[in-house]
Amino acid sequence: MYLKMIKLRLLNTIAPAYFFTATTVTFALQFYFFIPAIFENPDARINSSTLLHGAFFLFLILNALGNYVMTIRFPAASVQDAGPLVCSPRCTDRVDAHYLLNGRHFCKLCKKVILRRDHHCFFTGNCIGNRNMRYFIMFCVYTSTTCLYCLVLGVAYLTVEYSISFENPLTFLTLLPLSVGYFFLGAIPGLQFFIVLMLYVWLGIGLTCAGFCCQQILLVARGQTWCQLRKGQVVQTRSPWRSNLSDVFGRQWVLGLFLPVQTVGRLQDHAADKKES
Repeated sequence: MYLKMIKLRLLNTIAPAYFFTATTVTFALQFYFFIPAIFENPDARINSSTLLHGAFFLFLILNALGNYVMTIRFPAASVQDAGPLVCSPRCTDRVDAHYLLNGRHFCKLCKKVILRRDHHCFFTGNCIGNRNMRYFIMFCVYTSTTCLYCLVLGVAYLTVEYSISFENPLTFLTLLPLSVGYFFLGAIPGLQFFIVLMLYVWLGIGLTCAGFCCQQILLVARGQTWCQLRKGQVVQTRSPWRSNLSDVFGRQWVLGLFLPVQTVGRLQDHAADKKES
């Protein structure tokens, strides 16, 4: 168990570094290669298409980064965590967490009592719960959208710069293994090989975040957490799905769809905390 905890702590450090590295590389590829090459117009001093796509990409990535920061800034720690920690009779003493009384959890990685703990996110380095679930969901939404957008522009860049045709659906499936072979044979430049790798990185991250987003919205609408689902617990007093979504997204949920701002007040957080106790 001690070795597993070391692995989890190491992952808790590596995952955020991986996220910021991928974000920096994505930003550089978009503004230094993709957008100028695809939408460049030599006849116009100011290209409206370049400005439009650049602004749209900035909107996506700033919302992804903004919700990422908000997920960390508003942790899911319980405000009523004073006193000795009493484990639940059904506590299995998992590697990452203890199950406490009153539906709380003690995360061994965060070293905090978590209110309505859903899971520990290694990319943000903290737990996802009732307080930061809204930011985590929006982070997944904008990250998956950004990856899809980058994937489309990456394919367009390879078509424009290297005359790779994607009319055949099998082209994308065979692109990576063929590119690996051609790269080590010296038949393609390093930039082309790196962009091909990034296409699959964006595809993997985009699909993963989209899956997390759909799962979390479904669980929130049901008033359930991933921890409860994993343990087979059934929510006894289940509120209407609109009420459950309102508890997480707040009354100003429309504003939260477009800006990474706080839409759930502190009074509502304290009310949710008392509800769990």
